[in-house]
Amino acid sequence: MKTFIILGVTLMALSACADSPPVPPPAPPKPAPAPPPQPKEPDHCGAEAAQKYVGRPRSEIPVPVQPNLQRVACTTCPVTMDFNERRLNFFYDAATGIVKEVKCG
Repeated sequence: MKTFIILGVTLMALSACADSPPVPPPAPPKPAPAPPPQPKEPDHCGAEAAQKYVGRPRSEIPVPVQPNLQRVACTTCPVTMDFNERRLNFFYDAATGIVKEVKCG
């Protein structure tokens, strides 16, 4: 009986000294999902085709066939705030005369 008690105490002492199993490193955080693509605004005025004028002198802007559907203004010039999705706007730098932006509105 003493042998079993000594053996039991010895096994308990040895098991207390044993290394615990290694803890796996935490998993890296998952990257945030990409935001959904923003819907592209429809090009009602032809601004996409007119992007070729950005970076060019304003003298290269074609003369409009329908002046009420095209506007040329400097980036610091006052313009009316009425929105017309069919109107093509060319905005140029007043100091250099270089077209900076082409958009509908």
